[in-house]
Amino acid sequence: MSSISCSCVADKASEPLICLMGPTAAGKTDTAIALAEAFNAELISVDSALVYRGLAIGAAQVSYPHHLVDIRDPVDVYTAADFVADAIEAAEAARSRGKRTILVGGTMMYFKALIEGLAEMPASDPTLRAEIEADAAARGWPALHRELELIDPATAAQLHPNHSQRIARALEVFRLSGVPMSQWRAASKQSKKAAICVALMPAERQTLHDRIESRFDTMLAQGFVDEVAALYRRGDLHVDLPAIRAVGYRQIWSHLSGECSLAEARDKGIAATRQLAKRQITWLRGWTDLNWVDSAAENAQEQVEFKVRNYLAPPLS
Repeated sequence: MSSISCSCVADKASEPLICLMGPTAAGKTDTAIALAEAFNAELISVDSALVYRGLAIGAAQVSYPHHLVDIRDPVDVYTAADFVADAIEAAEAARSRGKRTILVGGTMMYFKALIEGLAEMPASDPTLRAEIEADAAARGWPALHRELELIDPATAAQLHPNHSQRIARALEVFRLSGVPMSQWRAASKQSKKAAICVALMPAERQTLHDRIESRFDTMLAQGFVDEVAALYRRGDLHVDLPAIRAVGYRQIWSHLSGECSLAEARDKGIAATRQLAKRQITWLRGWTDLNWVDSAAENAQEQVEFKVRNYLAPPLS
């Protein structure tokens, strides 16, 4: 993975982006709310699950206002390119009201697309490619071609349902980046945006693992199974859709489908969330000039505010 810079100085005419990122369950939301209050800012969610209506408990939705929450139906496919357009629109609207915006979340591909544009298609990932090929061995390439039709109809239309290599590559590109291959091919290189990027993560990995387990159990207590059941009963949703593939939702969906017990779904959901956190941390380590803060520190919020305040230009007039 190429390094990603968060300190470029292009786009001088506009306010630099304030990006608060980190693995799931790291404590980003509380810090973002404190920042919004301190800097007279509005929050923009950078989360590929929260964009979908009906995904609230399992996506840890909060009551504090965020842009780009509940904006799409779960049957839709929402790409990184969609996010970039929507985030820019939300930021411009906030600025017209005299406010800054703070982007907060854990969908790293969205941050990368917004800051650096959609220029270079991601390199092949052997592990992911092996997973796709194993899926094809179990379900057949025509089934994966149908999945591709949902996320990238333009590319799927050019491929035979058994053209395994090209189907695998198109699915790989989308799963790595959240952007359909057809959009990668059409996109032109954008100028980088000035940004300060702060990463929140507990210094001890076990602390994060414990938080993930505790939060998953809290979600179950809050009615997570009922939330997924409501989606399941619709009849038009399935596990090939990005919304249903979201961590936690897919595992509870499997339970509702009779594939595993609730206890097994819980354990699988926690394990999948920890794997997600691991991937998020890997993305973060590819950033350059990233400001790391131990989210378990007593003064974590104060540290983040200090870093942002030192970076920003004078307040908006």
